[in-house]
Amino acid sequence: MTVINDLHLQNHKLTESSNVLLYLLKERAMCDTETSCELLFDFIKNMNNHLVLVDSLYKDLLSDKSTTANNTARMFMSGEQELKRIIAQYTKKWCKKNSNQLRIADHEKFKQETQDLFEMVLSRIQDETERLYPLVKDIVQAKQAAA
Repeated sequence: MTVINDLHLQNHKLTESSNVLLYLLKERAMCDTETSCELLFDFIKNMNNHLVLVDSLYKDLLSDKSTTANNTARMFMSGEQELKRIIAQYTKKWCKKNSNQLRIADHEKFKQETQDLFEMVLSRIQDETERLYPLVKDIVQAKQAAA
């Protein structure tokens, strides 16, 4: 499944980016650099693109007759909506509209909210890897075997 492989690649890049950003953004002076801002905005864009690709997996889960597959799809879709809402709030609060710049009045609060967001993303990535992808693989393989 190339979609699953692409998602694993995206997960790796998102994890790596979040680790680098958490390190960089600890220092107030680094928050105003063009490089840090570009990395953060790329992370947000890549996370949104990742969620769009994950959406393509739900049809297999929702079309399956098992309650487990349906419940898993609904749980991940619900979590995705919440994550999108949090990302939107984060960008509205900390990012200048229509520019790749941050507006940070309280660095400690920014740092904490950034860490919270990244922890949420990393938890999501772990859940996708351990629960979502294996279930989708099993369902797709079962459908192919039945065909």
